Amino acid sequence: MNILFIGDIVGSPGREAVKKLLPELQKEYGLEFVVANAENSSGGSGITLKVAEELFPLGIGVFTSGDHIWKKREIFDIINQEARILRPLNFPDVAPGQGWGLFTARNGVKVGVISVCGRVFMEALECPFKTTLVAVEELSSQAKIIIVDIHAEATSEKVALGWYLDGKVSAVLGTHTHIQTADEKILPQGTAYITDAGMTGPYDSVIGRRKEDVLQRFLSCVPVRFEVAKDDVQLHGVVVDIDPASGKAKSIVRIQRKLP
Repeated sequence: MNILFIGDIVGSPGREAVKKLLPELQKEYGLEFVVANAENSSGGSGITLKVAEELFPLGIGVFTSGDHIWKKREIFDIINQEARILRPLNFPDVAPGQGWGLFTARNGVKVGVISVCGRVFMEALECPFKTTLVAVEELSSQAKIIIVDIHAEATSEKVALGWYLDGKVSAVLGTHTHIQTADEKILPQGTAYITDAGMTGPYDSVIGRRKEDVLQRFLSCVPVRFEVAKDDVQLHGVVVDIDPASGKAKSIVRIQRKLP
């Protein structure tokens, strides 16, 4: 069965790309389930209930996230009620929301989804390796298919998690850096892997933000408000074909689609 993972959705341009391009991807690949990283979907940082309600009807089954999940204050009011919005698993247990969930694909197959943050060059959280393994052990009794979004800065940390979970999950898919990598593969024990699925948003930019704003920040070293860019809008992600009986991945294909 084919599962689409959509790379970080950035602002209204990213949402527009999902609206216009997801239907054709559903038809082309016969998608049974869709996962999207949405931590930047509202104004380029965070997610709101209004944005979630705009995107869920398009056929997305669950949103993963990352270090920007808390950027919009209203997330604290909705994340405990909306199981389809995951915060990173390795925040302390007292943090609101859940880092993993069990969902049902269109064909009735159960799909486990885990959202976790890396620690290298990022905020200090619980160990992503140990916390993810605990969640995998709990989910594996309920679902053969388990998808892990590792939201991390360091390539080495993402690659290491892929090897650590090989054979234990269906896919380990990286997010956060907004640039799609070309290292998609099936690991020896049947886990699909890619270091970064890419970004869904404006590519005439610096990872989704206006070039002028980011250049000013680099050149001046003073705080600058980063606005979401608007042009060259694309949807990036991967389609993973998974055997529902074994949970092992059969193929992983990179997706890059541009708005006309």
